[in-house]
Amino acid sequence: MGAEAHYTPRSHTWGFLDARVVFYSDRGKLPYPCTIRMTARRGRRFEGETFVLDQFILKLKRGETPFYRGLRDFIKRLMRSHLPVPRPLRPFFRLLYGIHFGVIYGMRLLLTFFYREPMVRSRCESIGKNFHLALLPDISGHARIRIGDNVNFNGKVGVTSGRTYDEPRLTIGDRVDIGHNSHFIVNREIVIEDDVKIASGCTFMDTNSHPMDAEERAANLPPSREDCKPIRVCRKAWIGQQCFVMKGVTIGEGAIIGAGSVVATDIPPYTAARGNPAIVVSRKSNSTAAAEKTAF
Repeated sequence: MGAEAHYTPRSHTWGFLDARVVFYSDRGKLPYPCTIRMTARRGRRFEGETFVLDQFILKLKRGETPFYRGLRDFIKRLMRSHLPVPRPLRPFFRLLYGIHFGVIYGMRLLLTFFYREPMVRSRCESIGKNFHLALLPDISGHARIRIGDNVNFNGKVGVTSGRTYDEPRLTIGDRVDIGHNSHFIVNREIVIEDDVKIASGCTFMDTNSHPMDAEERAANLPPSREDCKPIRVCRKAWIGQQCFVMKGVTIGEGAIIGAGSVVATDIPPYTAARGNPAIVVSRKSNSTAAAEKTAF
């Protein structure tokens, strides 16, 4: 005599295994197979089964019954409700609004003056006068950083350097504005000249970060020295939001890079470029650019 066992796992934090056991002999199977439920403790939740709370939320979203529809509508009205503000009290709440943000900005200034800026000045080789930062820069690696006068870090700025070169350099000139969530990946050299405007979310990479050869990538080797090529953004250039500036690129003086562009080749001075890859879409002479600057 022998037995066959068929089981199907059921999903839950405490899972159940439904095992259908069929006994048989040499003369054939017996007519009464039985089902045995075995409890198996699981450390995680299986797929396909939901908790009671999940089922309740799902029914509430669907509005399956008048009760759930009424409860859903009540919650929506509650979320959109507001406290009436009589006109005589509006100046008071407006004053509270100003105090609220005044306290926040004041605390940020104190934190920057006594805590953030001293640490950043100690980390960098040199920082000029009137340096402004909104958040503490995230500097990872051994890059040598030089920052000029009247530079603004308008949010989070990241600097990352690898192991290819002994002294990777990031140089930022005078009167440079750098937007929130901008990142410099510098393994050799990145130079940002005077009066450059960098919008938020821009990334500058003077290397591919990984070797082109698949075997070298699998071995976690750094990129070669030949793969690292310096980046230069010349005076008065303007880099739009969410741009990528790749290795070996020079962006000419007064050039404009449209938002979301990937700059993989040099951009001539006083031109506008955009796209992936970025291409020149318009050209302006130096005198025209100077006239427009005077007009504004």
